[in-house]
Amino acid sequence: MKASLRYAATGALTLALAIAALWYFLDPAGRRGVVMAAAIALPVQIAAFGLMVRYRRRFGRFLAVWAGGTLVRMAIVVVVAVLVARARTEGTVPTLFALAGFFFVLLLLEPLYFRLEPAETVEVQ
Repeated sequence: MKASLRYAATGALTLALAIAALWYFLDPAGRRGVVMAAAIALPVQIAAFGLMVRYRRRFGRFLAVWAGGTLVRMAIVVVVAVLVARARTEGTVPTLFALAGFFFVLLLLEPLYFRLEPAETVEVQ
């Protein structure tokens, strides 16, 4: 199985377990917010990871994809924060904490699936 697919499956399972662990402690608005945060974070992380895997042998492009992915994640947190704050929903705090937390946890999973094979070399451009 490709690294991207394994990462996606592990990420989905990890977020499902996190949501299940938090479920009892949240009210309905917080539950919706946490599920929404997972629905935002997982596809963004899978796309960013897929691009990093695609360009891992090209150092210059890899760094551009890595930096761009970081900026996109930050922008998404800011945009969601503004939208949720403007909507004045009750689940604002759980949504934002979950979104930032999910991005962080999924980032921690990346090195487990992002390994160069021993015979691979990296081109510096």
